[in-house]
Amino acid sequence: MQRILLANALNATEAQSSVTLCGWIRTRRDAKDFSFVEINDGSCLDNMQCIVDAGTAAHDALGSASTGAAIRVEGELVPSPGKGQRWEVRARTIEVYGKADPETFPLQKKRHSDEFLRSIAHLRTRTNKYGATFRIRSEASLAVHEFFHSRGFFWIHTPILTGSDCEGAGEMFRVTILEPGEKDITKDFFGRRSNLTVSGQLEAEALATGLGRVYTFGPTFRAENSNTPRHAAEFWMIEPEMAFADLNDLMDLGESLTRHVVEHILTHCEPDLKLFDNFVDKGLIARLKNMLATPFARVTYAEAVDILQKCGKDFAYPVSFGTDLQTEHERFLAEEHFKKPVAVFNYPKEIKAFYMRQNDDGKTVAAMDMLVPRIGELIGGSQREERLDKLEKRICELGQNPQDYWWYLDLRRFGTVPHCGFGLGFERLLMMLTGINNIRDVIPFPRTPGNLEF
Repeated sequence: MQRILLANALNATEAQSSVTLCGWIRTRRDAKDFSFVEINDGSCLDNMQCIVDAGTAAHDALGSASTGAAIRVEGELVPSPGKGQRWEVRARTIEVYGKADPETFPLQKKRHSDEFLRSIAHLRTRTNKYGATFRIRSEASLAVHEFFHSRGFFWIHTPILTGSDCEGAGEMFRVTILEPGEKDITKDFFGRRSNLTVSGQLEAEALATGLGRVYTFGPTFRAENSNTPRHAAEFWMIEPEMAFADLNDLMDLGESLTRHVVEHILTHCEPDLKLFDNFVDKGLIARLKNMLATPFARVTYAEAVDILQKCGKDFAYPVSFGTDLQTEHERFLAEEHFKKPVAVFNYPKEIKAFYMRQNDDGKTVAAMDMLVPRIGELIGGSQREERLDKLEKRICELGQNPQDYWWYLDLRRFGTVPHCGFGLGFERLLMMLTGINNIRDVIPFPRTPGNLEF
C-alpha cells in the first residue's frame, strides 16, 4: 500500500499533485458544498484536514463515516488558507476501511478522564494525550539505546524466569505448571521454585565481568499488592553494569543518561511536550530545561538527613539516621532544597541490599539514589561488593543461603573486579518527561492488582 505518513506530509516543503494518506477520522464537519474531515494516523500530534467536495465520488465513498472510522484518502496536497495549518488535502478518492458506530464508539468527546480511558486502554492511543505519551515512550527508548551504544555498552538480555530473588524481598510472582494443591516441587517444570524476575542485575553483573560494560532494558515484575500512582506489577527497568568502575563513575553515568534522554526528548518531541506543558503539567518544559542548565547536586545520606531535620518542614514520616527516605523527603530535597536533581549516596547498610559494597566505616555502603523533582527516586544503584568474604558474610546476616548464589560468588572467586550498576525505572522516567502523575498512564496496558483485562 503506497502511502505517506502524516508527520511527513505535514512537514512537506512543497505542494504535491498526489498524496495518499491513511488514518482514523478525528472530526467531520459537513457544509452544503463540501465536508471537512480531519484524520490522524498516530505518527504525530497534528491532524491533516481533508476537503471532500459534495457530489464527487470521494464524497459518495465517504458516506456516513465519522469519528473513529479508518479511511484512505488520495488527493492533492495544497497550501491551507486556515490558521494553524500549513497544508490540507483536496480529496479525489476515498476508501473506508472500517466504520465506527457513533452510538457506541467511546471516543466521541474531546476530553475524557484518565480513569475512563484506562478502562479502554485498547483505544486510548487514539487520543491526543496518549498518542503523545507513547510516542515519547518510543523516543525515550531510542535515546536510552543511543546513549549506551555511544559509550561502549552492550545490550544484553537477562532471564525473565529466575530461581533467585535479587532484592531479597520475596515479593515475586511464582511460575509453575503444578496443578492446584500439588506440593511436590520436584515435579514442577524446573524441579524447584521459579519466579518472574524482579531485576536482571545479578546476571548483568556476570556478563559485565566478561564484556566490561553491559545494560539490560526490559520488563520486570513485582508482586506488591499496592494500588498507588507509583506502583505497577509489570514495568520496565534500565540496568547498566560496569566493570572497573566505582560509585563516582556510577553517579556520573546516571546523571549523563538522564541528561541525554531529557535533551533528546526536548529536541525530538517538541509538539508532544507542548501538549503536556499546556494541559497536564504547567511549566514542564521549563523544568526539563532547568535540569540541563547546571550539574546535578550530590550529598551524602548523613548530610541529607541533617538537611531534612533542620528544614523546619512537618513531614508525615519523621527523619532520623538509619531510616529510609520517603518520597516526601526525596521530593523536598530535589524540588525545594536543591531545586534540581540530586544524588544521595553512602546509605546505612541496614536499609540496603546484600550486594552493595561496604564502606570502611562499617556502617554505610557505597549506594546512591538519584532524586528528581516531582518523582523522587529515579535511579537506585551501588558499587557492588567484590570481596568474597564480606559478601558471603552479608548474605548470611540477612538470612539467605549462600548456596543459592554459588555462581554469583564465583564472580568473586575468579578474577574479581571493582564494579557497579544501577536500576532506572523507565516508567518513572516517562512520568518525569511528561508530567503524568500516574504510572498506569505511561504503560500501554498496565498490570496492577485486580487488573489483567487486556
